[in-house]
Amino acid sequence: MGRPTHFPLFSDARLAQRQPFPIWMCVMTTATRDLCAAHDSSDEAIHVFVYGTLRAGEINDMTRAAARHGIAAPAYVGTASLGGQLYDFGHYPGMVLDAAGLGVTGDIYRIPAALIPVLDEIEAVYPGEAGLFVREMHDVACNGATYLCIVYPVSPSAVSQLPRIPGGDWVAYRRERDASAA
Repeated sequence: MGRPTHFPLFSDARLAQRQPFPIWMCVMTTATRDLCAAHDSSDEAIHVFVYGTLRAGEINDMTRAAARHGIAAPAYVGTASLGGQLYDFGHYPGMVLDAAGLGVTGDIYRIPAALIPVLDEIEAVYPGEAGLFVREMHDVACNGATYLCIVYPVSPSAVSQLPRIPGGDWVAYRRERDASAA
């Protein structure tokens, strides 16, 4: 199943610039509905590990995205590192998972199920359609606990010609890069 045709298609420029999407553009897919249904109890937590533009203060800040769509704010759990390498796509990063990797810095949040389709849309994750990002579940250690988190990595083949981000922290890298360009 591809992108639904009854919703407007997104411009390549908007996707390339990782601009936020309004909620009316978001689609609840079967996979997302299943994930949400599996976590419909208020006692069960859904966690996400964000490492790029979804982090606080970035262009797709999850807290701002939730507020724009009338969804309860994500709850910050802590900053963590996940094995992998981070690559510069220009306006956003992509992470290739690698348990032996140096580590990618990101933040863990507890999120409401309603936020999952918003994140999927920001990351252009559509069921049955190959895209740059995929949604996966991975264990991430933080502050002495381990959280099963949604993570949006990219394929190693997508980064073959891209510069690796030293240190694995998109926010620090972007700030330094932008300051050098000014």
